[in-house]
Amino acid sequence: MVDLLKVERGTIVHFAKWTTAILIVVAAIWLSLSAIGPPNIELAADGPVAGWPTYGGSHHATRYSPLTQIDRDNVRHLEIAWTYRTGDVSDGSTYPRRSSFEATPILFEGALYFSTPFSRVVALDPETGAELWTHDPGIELNLQYSESLVSRGVEGWTDTAAAENDPCQGRIFFATLDARLLALDAVTGQPCVGFGDAGQVDLKVGIGDVETGEYEVTSPPIAVGDVVIVGSAQGDNRRVEVEKGDIRGFDARSGALRWTFQPIPRDPASPGWDSWNPESARVTGAANAWAPLAADPERDLVLIPTGSAAPDFYGGERPGSNLFANSVVALRASTGELVWYFQTVHHDLWDYDVASQPMAVTVRKDGEEVPAVLQATKMGHIFILHRETGEPVFPVEERPVPSSDVAGEVAAPTQPFPTVPPPLLPELMTPDSAWGLTPWDRRECREKMERLRYDGIFTPPSVGGSLEYPSMIGGANWGSAALDPVRRLVVLNLNRFASWVRLIPRERWESEINDPDRQGQFTEQGGTPYGLNREGGFVSSLDMPCTPPPWGVLVAFDLDSGEKRWQVPLGTIRDIAPLPLPIGYGTPNLGGPIVTASGLVFIGAAMDDYLRAFDLETGEELWKGRLPAGGQATPMTYRLRVDGKQYVVIAAGGHGGLDTTLGDYLVAFALPN
Repeated sequence: MVDLLKVERGTIVHFAKWTTAILIVVAAIWLSLSAIGPPNIELAADGPVAGWPTYGGSHHATRYSPLTQIDRDNVRHLEIAWTYRTGDVSDGSTYPRRSSFEATPILFEGALYFSTPFSRVVALDPETGAELWTHDPGIELNLQYSESLVSRGVEGWTDTAAAENDPCQGRIFFATLDARLLALDAVTGQPCVGFGDAGQVDLKVGIGDVETGEYEVTSPPIAVGDVVIVGSAQGDNRRVEVEKGDIRGFDARSGALRWTFQPIPRDPASPGWDSWNPESARVTGAANAWAPLAADPERDLVLIPTGSAAPDFYGGERPGSNLFANSVVALRASTGELVWYFQTVHHDLWDYDVASQPMAVTVRKDGEEVPAVLQATKMGHIFILHRETGEPVFPVEERPVPSSDVAGEVAAPTQPFPTVPPPLLPELMTPDSAWGLTPWDRRECREKMERLRYDGIFTPPSVGGSLEYPSMIGGANWGSAALDPVRRLVVLNLNRFASWVRLIPRERWESEINDPDRQGQFTEQGGTPYGLNREGGFVSSLDMPCTPPPWGVLVAFDLDSGEKRWQVPLGTIRDIAPLPLPIGYGTPNLGGPIVTASGLVFIGAAMDDYLRAFDLETGEELWKGRLPAGGQATPMTYRLRVDGKQYVVIAAGGHGGLDTTLGDYLVAFALPN
């Protein structure tokens, strides 16, 4: 190169002619390839036809599709088939909250249905993306909701007692951000007038004093038999006496309340009462089920993942293990009767709520097929429980964990650790493992870590500050896991980064929140001796995580043995770095995977704007399709007819909390004709 660029005039002219010739050749090749057009893929005129009838693919929530038209050989040819724009996006300038488009559409009775961040319901033609109808329940967008403007989806239900073509024979159930349960006619989008009050039920009735914007529903309801069941989302860490976290079942035809399950027992006759101090059991709120529910309709079971009791990071006002918070709870779907429970965290002090949808699976053990429930957690622990009893299918050990040094707090002396599969996240960080782009920010991270209390996983919050790893949004979140029942592989995405938390004695609260140099989030934790200061990311002054990459991974393990098959970084820093560098550090991620019978894993979730396809058996990335905005949602797939295409659809609207690219797109990919 240096020789070609000599100053002599002849050399420069020669170089220019040589470069021009190369450009002409490259242009000619490009034009010839452009004339060829896209590859002519011969689409199979046979093979399975399948839909996606509910949020998790089925009520068992395996996120598995039997479709095979898109396979490992042709997936690289996927292209955008159609795009639909909702118009529902907020960057915080017009409305006080930013939007997060987390919905997964369902294919129900021949149409696509999904919800938008503004709590509108949309029906589309699944092969063209053409709008069929929309319904706007008119939530107040100017409220300061505790969640961002968000909704994860809807539920379809067919009234088998209704005559064919009767109004509302097919229903779309949806719960709004302002906590109303709606029943809509699947054909027209009009409210089902016989349901509740003119088509809706006010979910704020009966759960205590409601603070405006703090009691919401963000995940879809679930219909089992003729009962539609719904949980709730609540603003964390406000005070002890927040809204009740009751789970309720309503008559799917009339909207009448059928049953209520209280995850915090309120009287001595209730199961779990002995795990509480009586007075705190009567006043403590939350333990709500904000994540998606699952079900086993054949056994008349609904599977409930519950959250933390209030507040999350100080439990001195709620001594005991705090059943049924932080648990997987199986209820009789028709009656709400408690069938079994398993608590994944005792006396939670870390915001380790059960954030993933339970999954109904069949495990092969000792020559038998065992009906089970697989529950992923924020800790990277996977619990596999007998579906009929809740007993662990594989051993779970109660291991000693660090005790609290905070006056008034009594941490649980042990926590449950599954042995199969073993924990999927590293459970120990040391100052020597601190990471940085340069020696300077690595030293900064190491020094910050040395100033915090850290005794491994389940280190309790402290007045001096504690490191939390995995973080409060670490491990698996609402995107949940996916299962290939033939290959016996479970796939899930995990976050791998730390956070920090600090308790502030009440006498110092006012001075700290009025400090102009304060850092992190501050929450009052009313009714306790301590306020809260926390940060979801433990980062250097370069705003890079202090934990070693990868910060987000995709993992596969064998369902029957627990053996990890592969692990790969998920995402690049292309869309979050100052320069678009496709460095594969993995990124924090929200959303989840799906799997297909052809051996593919489809997932967005990462903080770069792509939908990806991985080889299910090896973890190799086979394809990625550029999205117009962040894909912090779980995709779905369907094929309507034997001579039709298989589509893969994902919401691309970004996430207000992760600060990814915002938008309002629903994008469908398919193979070219």
